[in-house]
Amino acid sequence: MQNIKFSIIIPVYNRPKEIDELLASIVTQNFDAEFEVLVIEDGSNQTCKAIVESYTSQLSNVSYHFKENSGAGASRNYGTQKAIGNYFIILDSDVILPKHYLSEVKKALTENYTDAFGGPDAAHESFTYLQKAINYSMTSLLTTGGIRGKKKALGKFQPRSFNLGISKIAFEKTQGFSKMKNGEDIELTFKLWDNSFKTQLIEKAFVYHKRRSSISQFYKQTYGFGTARPILNKKFPSTAKITYWFPSLFILGLTLGVVLALLGNVYLFSFYYLYFITLLLDAIFKNGIIVGFLAIFTSLTQFLGYGLGFLNSYFFSLTKS
Repeated sequence: MQNIKFSIIIPVYNRPKEIDELLASIVTQNFDAEFEVLVIEDGSNQTCKAIVESYTSQLSNVSYHFKENSGAGASRNYGTQKAIGNYFIILDSDVILPKHYLSEVKKALTENYTDAFGGPDAAHESFTYLQKAINYSMTSLLTTGGIRGKKKALGKFQPRSFNLGISKIAFEKTQGFSKMKNGEDIELTFKLWDNSFKTQLIEKAFVYHKRRSSISQFYKQTYGFGTARPILNKKFPSTAKITYWFPSLFILGLTLGVVLALLGNVYLFSFYYLYFITLLLDAIFKNGIIVGFLAIFTSLTQFLGYGLGFLNSYFFSLTKS
């Protein structure tokens, strides 16, 4: 394994406050080795140039780059072209790093080197109740099956672009992110595997991830996730799994259960009732009463968004075949 030099690449679009919070957390890293930070402004109207420049006295290797708007994937690719490191750490602008993040990444790669890694996400105590509920819905074993960081639930780990590391060699071999608007990070993982590169989950390299700040934004995001999966299944048939249908079947079953309950047959609906009671109690136990009740709505939003997005994309792709 060669000596690792990290280049942290952060695409941003109209989120200067988030960049301020993220850079502030990078300043506090318990990490002695040199690294660089590249902020890629993706054609924003609300630029963060002044904020980035205010950190130059604390981060000697931080740089700001403005480009025309072309999306997050293209901005990440642009950042790798400017980077001088040999291992890229790609972060979303809406994350905050715990102090140990870089040291845990370096330790894990030293002990078990892989050309790519991903890390989990968590909710910071400063987040709103809704952001904490969304985080619960996206990470709970009861909703996503633990695919976003629960190691026992995983086969090979699929890193996500909000918290992703990849070697320069692997990035160049796979040609980086494609033009897909959603699912481009999963596609990159599949290209890594096709080229015999290994991935791993570094459990202690978690980030605090704000995600979306409203139900409508969260629905739009999960709908996009759902639309991406059938496209990926078609491009990489060996990766398709029956579990990707679960959110769609969940929503269809819930709809049928409500209709049957209105007609006097409550058996199907009772299964959903028990499920949401279990989810409520689990979310309350982990996050408190307010987050617990909000988690019901965010989980429903997640199933609805992903499920409808998946069905629409699946049947649309069939009509184009």
